[in-house]
Amino acid sequence: MTQTQKKRVVIKIGSSSLTSLHGEISRRKLEKIVDEVVRLKDDGHEVLLVSSGAVAAGYRKLGCLSRPSTLPEKQAAASIGQGLLIESYSDLFLSHGYVASQILITRSDFSDENRYENARNTINVLLERGIIPIINENDTITIDRLKFGDNDTLSAKVSALVDADKLIILSDIDGLYDADPRKNKDAKLLEKVHEITPEIEAAAGDPGSAVGTGGMKSKIDAFKITMASGIAAFLGKANAPNIIYDAVYQNARGTYFESKPETLNLDSKKQWIAFNSGPEGEVVIDEEGKDSIVVSKEGLLPGNIHHVKGRFKEGAVVRIKDVYGEDIGLGVVNYSSKKISQIVSMTEEEIAEYKQAAVEKKHLVCHLEVSVPVGV
Repeated sequence: MTQTQKKRVVIKIGSSSLTSLHGEISRRKLEKIVDEVVRLKDDGHEVLLVSSGAVAAGYRKLGCLSRPSTLPEKQAAASIGQGLLIESYSDLFLSHGYVASQILITRSDFSDENRYENARNTINVLLERGIIPIINENDTITIDRLKFGDNDTLSAKVSALVDADKLIILSDIDGLYDADPRKNKDAKLLEKVHEITPEIEAAAGDPGSAVGTGGMKSKIDAFKITMASGIAAFLGKANAPNIIYDAVYQNARGTYFESKPETLNLDSKKQWIAFNSGPEGEVVIDEEGKDSIVVSKEGLLPGNIHHVKGRFKEGAVVRIKDVYGEDIGLGVVNYSSKKISQIVSMTEEEIAEYKQAAVEKKHLVCHLEVSVPVGV
């Protein structure tokens, strides 16, 4: 295999793809996944796993007869299950001569740009050394308002973080259909998707598994992120033979998501702004400012700001809205909220003295650039 053929692949594995009907880790399912990952590694690919299963693996040993519903019980179950999960993965990969590592993260690790870059650097070192990073949200300590929501979203954000070539999401359904195949026998599998349309979003149903947290809607949201980032993705059924290996080589049954070549892809800075930053305030702009961003694809001048909401420092990420409350996008501001408030109260001649843009083009993401709401 030549260097140009080498791919960086992120594989998201849901709880139902790892556990038995009784909620325990299924050795058979785990071995299947590991065997396919090993085949990819043997071919020279770099592989990361975003693996659910900690709560599902641990709740019975916590003494619960069914998956817990309260946050403390879920976190307690995760503290048991995470150790069991990584131990099982590590033992199996070591039997094939590969080393696995564990990375537990929270949403705040992504919203802080320095920690975001540190996570990228750490994972790159692991991949360069041939290690298989196994990533999961730190369910033991994460509170709901700081959660990614589900591992579909996490896997998409990890894919963007490491500049992956492909994201593979394994599920209990063999792809995206134009209707719910469990309710409509005439539902057709969509083999290729180049754009997330309203019709596709409407076809996204409810969660299909009793042990998972993400349904088709969360997967669609994940694919919006990968498509905006120029990353190919695939959705397929976890128990299909050779599903992971075949998906990398475009031979698997399922749905392939890939943006069109002419579609604008966000660079790493804009990816962080759009999907991870967490706005600290709000800038309300006039119609001229809106045209500059939406029509002319330019930055935002101080004179086009109507007013600000909240308090923020220079360099903060803010949400940009028009005077009617419509979301325009997100951007990194070059002035504090206090300074902007002072500027907007000045005369036109005084404002003209401020030559630096309030938000530069390279640090601004218009909502029209991506098909998923920015700042989520």
